[in-house]
Amino acid sequence: MSIPTQKPSFGTLDDVRVVYAAVELAVPKACCFMADWGADVTWIENTAAGDTIRDTAWIKQAERRNQRSIALDYFSPEGTEVLLKMIENADVFIEASKGGTFAKRGISDEVLWARNPKLVIVHVSGFGQTGVPEMVTRAAYDLTVMAYSGYMSQNGTPEQPVNPGPYAGDYINSLMILSSTLAALHRVGVTGKGESVDVAMYETLLSIGQYYLVDYLNAGIIWPRPGARNQNLCAIGEYRCADGFIGLCVYGVPQNKYLLEVIGLGELWGTPDYPEDTSGLWLSSPKAELIEAKLEEYLSTRNVDDVEKDFAAHRIAAQKVMEFPDLVAEEHLERRGVWQNWQTADGEEFKGLGVFPVFQRNPGRTWRPMPGHGYDTVDVLRRAGYTDEQIAQFVESGVVLPPSATGTE
Repeated sequence: MSIPTQKPSFGTLDDVRVVYAAVELAVPKACCFMADWGADVTWIENTAAGDTIRDTAWIKQAERRNQRSIALDYFSPEGTEVLLKMIENADVFIEASKGGTFAKRGISDEVLWARNPKLVIVHVSGFGQTGVPEMVTRAAYDLTVMAYSGYMSQNGTPEQPVNPGPYAGDYINSLMILSSTLAALHRVGVTGKGESVDVAMYETLLSIGQYYLVDYLNAGIIWPRPGARNQNLCAIGEYRCADGFIGLCVYGVPQNKYLLEVIGLGELWGTPDYPEDTSGLWLSSPKAELIEAKLEEYLSTRNVDDVEKDFAAHRIAAQKVMEFPDLVAEEHLERRGVWQNWQTADGEEFKGLGVFPVFQRNPGRTWRPMPGHGYDTVDVLRRAGYTDEQIAQFVESGVVLPPSATGTE
């Protein structure tokens, strides 16, 4: 099955051209957002096995839609020239590698700007482009930057830290890559001068995890890992009901009053320990253990749906912990248009997510499935100004791979 090569006009980023060289999750997910919002995105894969995402069964289809694929040896002399030719008409170039890798291979910011002075360049690495040399060049994955940033140490039980999944470190960084890219694009639009962004993945996680970090920086406080509950407050966390789990966030004066009443501790309300303006049921309060025990007992005999409905009616934030079958059956998701089906490059039906968020006047869309490894090589090179004879020479020398026919591998 052939897939379209001419991007239709749509979306808030319709006039933005993005080129990226990265594998797996953080950078490609950021570029997937931009592609869904209308950007023209070219995905540079290596000339060996390509992006490691191709080893997965399903997520590759969801996060590589709307993109072009070129298989290019961009660190070879000829390949570097091809890359520089490609970015002449691009607005954004994003790369993910150990700090300083591209500069060491002769592709510095200055070299890129010599070809395109307005280019936004985004470098993504585990530990940044500057600092202690051994850290700058250290290999990094989602789990290891989570460990280094201190984010992991705040999750899990007192006995065992736990890495939040799936790949939360990568996906949180996707949003930092996306937002910093768009911020730089805005500034280029104002000044006409390019920008270079140094995204150190651990720093993004430091920023996300600073809620309790500043308690330590300013008062020396280290809160214990909470497991399924909040570090400081009663009735906040994940609780077991008779038929499943519910997420509770009980906070506010009327909410606390109702909770104490419904679990059989209404007599505590209005006492010196819990005056009538109590907005938070602190774990440091005298009856915290009793409140938690009575809440657990109350919930253990009731169905999730009943608790959710009752608590929501009393303005308590309470939601069933949804499993995948629950999500698929949920009417609200259906009405919001969360699910979308499209055909893969081999003609198979694929079910995934639609385009988020919803832009009212310039909606995003899915215009092509994930392409095969290097499927768009010829088209991309022609767009960059190369002749068919030059492209054939690149194929013969191994600078590029001949295009794949489908996106099934």
